[in-house]
Amino acid sequence: QVQLVESGGGLVQTGGSLRLSCAASGRTFSRYTMAWFRQAPGKEREAVATISWDGRRTYYAAYADFVKGRFTISGDNAKNTVPLQMNRMIPEDTGVYYCAARQGPTSHGAAWASAYEYDYWGQGTQVTVSS
Repeated sequence: QVQLVESGGGLVQTGGSLRLSCAASGRTFSRYTMAWFRQAPGKEREAVATISWDGRRTYYAAYADFVKGRFTISGDNAKNTVPLQMNRMIPEDTGVYYCAARQGPTSHGAAWASAYEYDYWGQGTQVTVSS
């Protein structure tokens, strides 16, 4: 089993920044795909960003169009975490942010955005952007 714990959520004003972190523990794999999803009240969970790495090398990273140029996902091998840096935030970024993980790459390139591709999930952290 893999345990995922998110942290770093909170309240921020429009245009501000937050840095989320996903800490992974438990079973280890030679290569992971990890992703951030979010869910706003009354809406479906949507993919935000993904990274595929093995703790030393990043194979690829991808972003939803609505966060490109504003959010950055990375892998911190020393801390075994996956940070999500969120800049120039807008009220539409409000929601619960979840970290997800799976062993190896996703089934195909575009599949990273499907929640069904991931076997492990964190409990989520609330992000609120005020206008």
